[in-house]
Amino acid sequence: MSEHRRKPPQPQGGGRAAARRGQSGLPTGRRAAPRGATGSPSDAYGSDSGSGGEERPYGGRAEARRAAQRSAGGRRRAADPGRADRRAGPGGPTGPGRGRGRAVPTGKKRIIDYPRAGKYGWQRWVPSWKLVSGLCIGFFGSLVAVAGIGYAMVGIPDIQKTAEAQNNVFYWSDGSEMVSTGGETNRQIVNLSQIPEAMRNAVISQENKTFYTDSGIDPKGIARAVFNMARGGETQGGSTITQQYVKNAMLNDQSQTVSRKFQEIFVSIKVGSQLSKDEIMAGYLNSAYYGRGAYGIQAAARAYFNKDAIDLNEGQCAFLAATLKGATYYDPAGSPSIDPVGASAEANKRRAKIQMQDTLDKMVEYGHLDATTRAKYTELPKTQSPRSNAALSGQVGYLVDLAKAYLVNNTKITQSDLEQGGYSIYTTFDKKKVKELEDSVKKVQKANIDPKKRPKTDTHVQFGGASVDPKTGAIKAIYGGEDATKHFTNNADVTGAQVGSTFKPFVLAAAMTWGVRDPELSATQAQDERTQVSPKSLFSGKNKLKIEDYTGEVWKNEKDKEWLQVNDGDQSYGTPPNYQIDLREAMRESVNSAFVQLGMDVGLDKVKEASMNAGLKEDSLAGTNYPTFSIGTSDPSAIRMAGAYATFAASGKQRDPFSVQKVTSKDGAVYTHETATKEAFTADVADNVTDVLKTVVDKGTGTNAQLTGREVAGKTGTTDGNKSAWFVGYTPQLSTSITMFRYDDDETKKNRTFLEMYGTGDQESIHGASFPAQIWHDYMESALKGQPSVDFPTANPIGKIVNEPTPTPTPTITETEEESPTPTPTPSETLTSPSPSASETCGFFGCETGGTDSGGTDSGGTDGGVTSSPTATETGDESGNNGNGNGGFLGGSSG
Repeated sequence: MSEHRRKPPQPQGGGRAAARRGQSGLPTGRRAAPRGATGSPSDAYGSDSGSGGEERPYGGRAEARRAAQRSAGGRRRAADPGRADRRAGPGGPTGPGRGRGRAVPTGKKRIIDYPRAGKYGWQRWVPSWKLVSGLCIGFFGSLVAVAGIGYAMVGIPDIQKTAEAQNNVFYWSDGSEMVSTGGETNRQIVNLSQIPEAMRNAVISQENKTFYTDSGIDPKGIARAVFNMARGGETQGGSTITQQYVKNAMLNDQSQTVSRKFQEIFVSIKVGSQLSKDEIMAGYLNSAYYGRGAYGIQAAARAYFNKDAIDLNEGQCAFLAATLKGATYYDPAGSPSIDPVGASAEANKRRAKIQMQDTLDKMVEYGHLDATTRAKYTELPKTQSPRSNAALSGQVGYLVDLAKAYLVNNTKITQSDLEQGGYSIYTTFDKKKVKELEDSVKKVQKANIDPKKRPKTDTHVQFGGASVDPKTGAIKAIYGGEDATKHFTNNADVTGAQVGSTFKPFVLAAAMTWGVRDPELSATQAQDERTQVSPKSLFSGKNKLKIEDYTGEVWKNEKDKEWLQVNDGDQSYGTPPNYQIDLREAMRESVNSAFVQLGMDVGLDKVKEASMNAGLKEDSLAGTNYPTFSIGTSDPSAIRMAGAYATFAASGKQRDPFSVQKVTSKDGAVYTHETATKEAFTADVADNVTDVLKTVVDKGTGTNAQLTGREVAGKTGTTDGNKSAWFVGYTPQLSTSITMFRYDDDETKKNRTFLEMYGTGDQESIHGASFPAQIWHDYMESALKGQPSVDFPTANPIGKIVNEPTPTPTPTITETEEESPTPTPTPSETLTSPSPSASETCGFFGCETGGTDSGGTDSGGTDGGVTSSPTATETGDESGNNGNGNGGFLGGSSG
């Protein structure tokens, strides 16, 4: 036994206490059985042992119990049923005296009887009807009190003080002010008598048909808005015209909070009770925002139609009612810088027309317009230029739009925030470079483009350009068009012009990154076990080359016709019979057949991936399942092309182009740009692409782009039908793209398309090596003037020479044999195939001859052509999905 165990007490003399003491000292440590449990006297009293029978005195029953507990190691004694009556005290269990169960004392009555007294079990927790009634009365009484206080504290908005937006100030990259614009208040209050009844009926029919009979608020709409806020979602606009008027009037506080929403409710109630319906209608139409900086119906009538509001006809009123839903998506001029696809001019016109016609139909349905008058307005009314601010003329308007679009698509600043103004926006644009790029374009345009002299070929000629810093992605300059107040589409951003052969470097990058597939392996193995390609690899430069899948199967179109890829000018390159040339020469001479076959061997999925890794947007890539994808059927923007080539200039480090460095407001910093860098390609891959592109400028199609004392890498590009031409090139310090195309931007014409440039500028055809390369050269000479010359990194050898011919032994010639010398065609010899005969038919895939299909050809120029997209669905659809989401700033990307 452990020496630390308490020694059990010795048994004491007779009596109950002694009996209990004896029982508690059992060796097992368990409590003794209650009295009479076994009937044995020893059970009740214990026995004398070792103490001589001397009894230890105790002061009473309680003391005896404590002693027994101590002797049992401090444990409480188990309940003794046999002692219940004795412990209850005199009178039994319910009599007076001590006991464990006590009755609830009778005290003062509680004000709130909860949990309920005198109830037991679950009934104690069920509130009485008095308590429920009292709480309900108190709650609703509090609401009435709060509502009364809220109603008393708000006032009716003063329409004269609404829409007092502030200017946004835009700054050049050096911190000097570019322009103060974007927040000026274009508004003139007019009386209801000066607002056409048709305008009032249009908004009532479309927005709130019960306007003249409702209370001014929509309880369901309010509950829905509060519920959405509670879930963290966006609140919905006011459901009634009264609520919308109040929302417009509270322009200075557009926060999405519950308190703000309740404030709007109280104001709406007060407005509805104290103003007449006509006063509310006039207030709404005079405070609403219609787009183009116009607040109020009078300003809107001037902005869209250059007339007074009273002179608007029913069709114009229905159209303006549509713009109230959001001018970004209903202005016929479009907002491509905000949303290149969804807010294009075509998409906006279609959307506005549907909304306008719906409004007119509802006006007839509700008795506000007769059917005869309604029948007069089946088309959108003609609108004027969306820009009239002289401060936004020239390139400034394009720069401002670009910066706004970047903020809307990449920060928490909304279009509505910008309309209210008050921001200081610090852009990346270099004032000097913007001027130099514009001067370079105008110089070439003035010397060569003469619409009066050559109206059939020199009209609608457009130029675009962009310049990006490879180290940061900052957009240093753009050329968006002749004048932002006259030509509204930013040619640096989204045009839809295909890039042609300037796409070929991405094919080469894919080949050096992943390699070509082995036709001897299964499809699964071929994806994993590839051969990395060296620029010295050999491919056929034959004109009208049969294009094969990597397995050797001849590629056929959906008509089961074989595909023959043509080269620029129907010219073959290389030595017969295989016409093999290496990829450096193929790039230098822009040989289509070699790069189309290379793309098939690598896999078009890898070509697509390489172009996206470089910085192109997926929605700008067209014809990705057709061989011609490798030679430029896609239509990225000039900004995105400059950014993608900047990835090669930065040895494979990709940085998205951006146009805003930081934004501040009266409350401090709102946004600061942080450059994110991704490794698109290894330095070896990128530097080898650069090394090949240097050859293009040194002695290939891009010699017009050579700069004095500087290394230059670049690529020319021309598209099928001579409808666009490009030059994209870079030095280690700056990457610049120049595009040229013809496009009739007359918005009154339907089905506008790109026009051919044969004969433009008195040239047989326009190609990337001509005007685009010349503009690029003039601009870059000025832009880099004074900066040190920097060389590109040395390219390390990479990959394996694929398709290298196996050397064959030279046959031994005996002395008796005598051969006539047969000259062998040299690699520089031009082998021209005959032009298609009149009997040949041409379609999306080129010209079909004898069961074969020829790839598209560029009938002139020096840098190769590409076919137009093979199917109608590849070139676009009704939703405007023709790659126009590229280089814009939707989704955070474009700068």
